Amino acid sequence: MELGTPDALRDELNSLVLAGKKTATTGLLSEYVEETEGLEFVGERLALLDRESHCVGVIEITGVEVTSFTDVRWEHAAAEGEGDASLDAWRAGHRRFWERAGTPVEDATPVVCLAFRLVTAGG
Repeated sequence: MELGTPDALRDELNSLVLAGKKTATTGLLSEYVEETEGLEFVGERLALLDRESHCVGVIEITGVEVTSFTDVRWEHAAAEGEGDASLDAWRAGHRRFWERAGTPVEDATPVVCLAFRLVTAGG
């Protein structure tokens, strides 16, 4: 699992996971299609990778939901642990992130909401 972009953002997101504050993430369904990658599944264990592709922990998927961007629930957004004060703030931050990455999102854009738990920290 590679969160965010391979820079300071990934360092920050991984730190939140390792501290137990981040237990969810959201990705674009289109990225799974482009990479011909199947969706994660409940019970799947994934290495949490740093910006140099070194394992910093292992997570286990506890929930997978495909929904539209506008239908992401506050419980999921809050579980991302990034300090958003509201669903509107979460949406605005994610829109900015994906727009900078060259993939603007609309309300109907399909997203994959993953919930997970930290199994082990470290490589």
